[in-house]
Amino acid sequence: MKEYLKNDWLEKLKGGEAGWQELYHLIILPMYNEPHEVVRESFLTLAKSNYPKDKLIVVLAIEERAGEKAKEVARRISAEFGASFFRFLVTSHPANLPGELAGKGSNETWAGKKVKELVIDPLKLPYEKILVSVFDVDTQVLPNYFARLTYAYLSETDRDQASYQPIPLFTNNIFETPALARVIAFSSTFWHMMNQSRPERITTFSSHSMPFKALVEIGFWATNHVSEDSLIFWQCYLHYNSNWRVVPLFYPVSMDANVAPKFWQTMTNVYKQQRRWAWGVENIPYMLYGFTENKSIPLRKKAYWTFHIIESFHSWATNALMIFALGWLPLYFGGEEFNKTLLSYNLPQITRFLLTLTSVGIVSSAILAIILLPPKPNWFRPIHYFMYLIQWIVMPATLIIFGAMPALEAQTRLMLGGKLRLGFWVTPKMRSKTI
Repeated sequence: MKEYLKNDWLEKLKGGEAGWQELYHLIILPMYNEPHEVVRESFLTLAKSNYPKDKLIVVLAIEERAGEKAKEVARRISAEFGASFFRFLVTSHPANLPGELAGKGSNETWAGKKVKELVIDPLKLPYEKILVSVFDVDTQVLPNYFARLTYAYLSETDRDQASYQPIPLFTNNIFETPALARVIAFSSTFWHMMNQSRPERITTFSSHSMPFKALVEIGFWATNHVSEDSLIFWQCYLHYNSNWRVVPLFYPVSMDANVAPKFWQTMTNVYKQQRRWAWGVENIPYMLYGFTENKSIPLRKKAYWTFHIIESFHSWATNALMIFALGWLPLYFGGEEFNKTLLSYNLPQITRFLLTLTSVGIVSSAILAIILLPPKPNWFRPIHYFMYLIQWIVMPATLIIFGAMPALEAQTRLMLGGKLRLGFWVTPKMRSKTI
């Protein structure tokens, strides 16, 4: 990632990639009740992009149910940035449409269809010349982001059968967050960084991009699911008979870490956000049903994805708990007979070895987190580097409390169904001015 950040991707496009000037970027930013400061920061980064602005179509997608506050934010953003792009559009997603779940997916679909109707079709812009990026409204991009995305797209041989995934850095407000929230935010970033090295195993997450032509062909995002950001991968994978993949960009976008006026409120929000992400387990029935209906997908691919996805969610919910309990639980419940066995002696040794390996990962994470910190505020002193390193001692606890537990709850709720099913919980976004 650091190597890619050094490159001037616009110059690379100008130096050899034919046809890049013909590409348009459609950027959809769904919002609910986020404050003006958060939305404005994201639009400032879009306005500072070095990609030609006459190729950027930007949509701010607000919710009717958010009331006048959201409309006022949209008016202020439109007044400041409306003339900064080729086209700028504000859409308002109606509340309580039949068959829809109130959430990000239904808002994005409404916005996508509206921009198609009001901008793309009237201007006769070819769908195959448009890349659509859907960003959470707190997503901030670097000046070279769209040049990097364009370069990656044009470099792919089967470019129209792929999604394009950046690395999410939860660092926009990292200096305002408590230590626990910082550790969890960086842990999420590191997980996505590792996944980019295994592109054959990743699906889409949060902010990502894809060809607009494919989006139209599959019927836009699902409007009745919470995890529309990952479900869009399966929609495409099934529609194109497994000829769909995720291309890692090895390039970051920055997003907000969780922060609230009070510590316990922040921790509650962290838990709820992790639980919502873990609700992505709802994609498993969709995937399996699609596999049974689609006879064109090879059995080998069906088996691979079935094992990988189920194992991933199983590990998320159980691994931390198993490592925590493995060393002492059998000794406690095994009784005298078990305590006399060779296994009872070796079990703590094995656990100790696993924890030693884990500690190496924790130290590496602590160092990498320091490297990834954004520009420091004026109050940041050398002592803060020590504090930002020592905070990682809480990581084992966070893996259980904010990793395994919300995943177990999400999976249990999905199993029981009914009123226990989760809706779309909107993560509160705020800055120090609004706390």
